[in-house]
Amino acid sequence: MERKHSWRYRDYVIRSFNSDKSFDEFVREQLAGDEIAAIEKLHANAPTEAEKKRYEDLMVATGFLRNAPDGTGVKSDLTSRNDCITDTIKIVSTSLYGMTIQCAQCHDHRYDAISQKDYYRLRAVFEPGFDVPRWRSPAARLVSLQTKEEAAVAAEIEVEAKKIDVERVKMQDGFITEVLEKLLLEKDEAIRDTLRKAYRTVAKERTPEQTKLLTAHPKVNKLTSGSLYLYDTKYKTKHAATIKDMVAKAKVVRDTKPELRRVRAFTEQPLEPKAVSPTNVFFRGNYDSPKEAVKPGDLTVLAGWRDVEVEEFSEKVPSTGRRIDFSKKLTDGKHPLLARVMVNRVWMHHFGKGIVTSAGDFGVLGNDPSHPQLLDWLAADFMENGWSLKRLHRQILTSQTWKQSSTRDAKRDEIDPDNIYLSRQSVRRLEAETLRDALLAVSGKLNADLYGKPVPVMFNTGGSIVIGNDTTDTAGRQTGKFISLEGEEFRRSIYVQIRRTRPLEMFQTFDAPDMMVPNCEVRPVTTVSPQSLLLMNNAVMRVFSQYFAERLQSDGGAELESRVVEAWTLAYGREPVEADVEAAVEFVNAQTEYYKANPAKLDKVAGPAEKENAAPEFLGLTALCHALLSANEFLYID
Repeated sequence: MERKHSWRYRDYVIRSFNSDKSFDEFVREQLAGDEIAAIEKLHANAPTEAEKKRYEDLMVATGFLRNAPDGTGVKSDLTSRNDCITDTIKIVSTSLYGMTIQCAQCHDHRYDAISQKDYYRLRAVFEPGFDVPRWRSPAARLVSLQTKEEAAVAAEIEVEAKKIDVERVKMQDGFITEVLEKLLLEKDEAIRDTLRKAYRTVAKERTPEQTKLLTAHPKVNKLTSGSLYLYDTKYKTKHAATIKDMVAKAKVVRDTKPELRRVRAFTEQPLEPKAVSPTNVFFRGNYDSPKEAVKPGDLTVLAGWRDVEVEEFSEKVPSTGRRIDFSKKLTDGKHPLLARVMVNRVWMHHFGKGIVTSAGDFGVLGNDPSHPQLLDWLAADFMENGWSLKRLHRQILTSQTWKQSSTRDAKRDEIDPDNIYLSRQSVRRLEAETLRDALLAVSGKLNADLYGKPVPVMFNTGGSIVIGNDTTDTAGRQTGKFISLEGEEFRRSIYVQIRRTRPLEMFQTFDAPDMMVPNCEVRPVTTVSPQSLLLMNNAVMRVFSQYFAERLQSDGGAELESRVVEAWTLAYGREPVEADVEAAVEFVNAQTEYYKANPAKLDKVAGPAEKENAAPEFLGLTALCHALLSANEFLYID
C-alpha cells in the first residue's frame, strides 16, 4: 500500500540535519512530538506562522513511530496489529539502543541482560498510541494540518464547484430523457407508457411486473449517464463529451482549493487513565495468552545507576505522557547507549564499518568495539558539545585517521591485515543511491532542488522499474502514454519513491536496504556479477553516458583530446596521463567508425523511441563515457 504522506517525515529529517538540530531534541521530537506540542499548546490554528510550523514539525516527527509495516489497512486482525507494534519496538531498540530487545518478546533474552518483562515495559511506553482494542487504521491515524482559514476558502470553492455539479446533473437528466424517448419510439406503442413508468420508478419500489418488463428490454433498463456514449454515434449527439467537459470544469474549480495537508503521525486518543488499555506480558509471546500487567519503564539492567521507571500518567498533557517522560530520560546525557550508538553509526558511514561493526547489536552476540576508549570519548564529547552532528562529522573528517591513504604496504598488512585498527583508509564502494547521484552530477543533470513529494517510479514497456509517471490503466496494462517529469527525474535519489514492490534495479543490485524488513541496521556490501552486467548493459547506464557525452560536447571544447581530459576530470577528479588520452582518442575513433558502419539510435528508458539514427561521432564519445562510468575508479572511493 502506497504511503502518500510519508515524504513529509523524510523532509523533516533532512531539514533537521541541514539545520544541525541537536540530536537529543531530534530524538525527543520523534518519540513524543505530539506530547511536546500539547505542552507548548500548539495546534494547526496557532496564532503565528512560526507556531503553526513548529506544530507541523512536531507532528511530522512522530512519523518515526509509523515507519514499521502496517498491514491493518488491508486486514486488521490481532496478528497484524501486534506485528506492527513488534516491528516498531524493533526499530526503536536497534536504532536508539543498539540492542536486540525484540528477542525478549517470547522469553528472557538468551544472551543479554534483558528480561521478557523488560520488553513489555518498553512496549507499555508506546501501547497507548497503538491502543490495540480501539485500533485505528493507517488512514484513520492521519492528522490534518488544515487551518480554519484554509477550510473556509475550501468551503467557498466547493460551493462554486457544486453549482457546476447541479448544472451537470440537470443537463444529464435531460440527455437521459432524450435518449429514453428515442428508445421508446422503437418499442410497441402499447407498452411505451408502462415501460417509461417502470424505468422512472425507483428500483427498490418496482413491482415484479415492472422488473420483468425492464429485464425484457435491457437497453432501457441499463440506460444511465455512464451509457450515454453508446448512443452518441447512433443519434449523432455529443452528450457523453458534454458531461465529461462539465466534470472536468468542476475539477478545475476544486483544484484551486488549498492543499489538504495531512501527516502520518503517532498520537494517542485522550482517555481517562482507567480507560487506557493495560500492557500485559504475553506467555511465550502469544498475544492471546496475556499474563501479568506491567508498567512502562526502561531496561532494569540500568537500574544500578539511573532511574528506569517511566511516568505512567501525566496531568500536563491530554495523553498519558509516557513517551515524553521516556524521551527525556533517554536523552538526559546519562543513558549509556544512545550517544554511543549514534556516534558509532556516523563513524560507520565515514569508514565503511563502525567502531562496533554490529551497529544494531551492542550486546553479547554483537562485536566488541575495536577502539572502546575512542567510542566512549566521542560519545561523551558529542553530548558535552550540544549533541551536534555537524560538529561530529567535522571532527571525524578532519582527523588524521580519516585523511589516511588507502595505499597498502607490507608492514601494515602484517600488523593489521583486516584494517581493524585503521592503519590505512579502506577502499569503499559507493552506496546504491550515491552511485546514481554521482552519475547525475557527472553527467550535468543533477537537480539539486530540496524537499517535496517523491519522484514516482513505474514499469516501462520492457517490464523494468524506472523513474517516471505511471500511465498504466486500472487493470495495470501499459497504455503507451508518456507524461514528462519536467526535470524531476534528475533529483537526488533520496527523493525517489521507494516501494517494496517496485525497487529500482540499480538500487536493488547495489545493496540498497531491503524494504521487506522493518529497518536496516547495517547494509550488506556484495560484489556479484549482476552489478558488472548492469553497469555494462543496462539502458539507464547508456542514457547517463549519453548525458555525459552531451556535457563534454558542450563544455569540453571542440577537440577530442580536450573532451577526453574534461571527461577524466569530471569522472575521476584528476587529469589523465598522456597514455590514457591517446588510448581514449583511439577508442573513440574506432567506435565512431563502427557506428558509421552500424548506425544506431539513442537509448531511452521511458517515452517514445528515437526516430532518427544518432551521429556516429556522438555515439563514439558516448561509448567512452560509458566505459569511464563503469570503471572501478568511478565506483569506489579510494
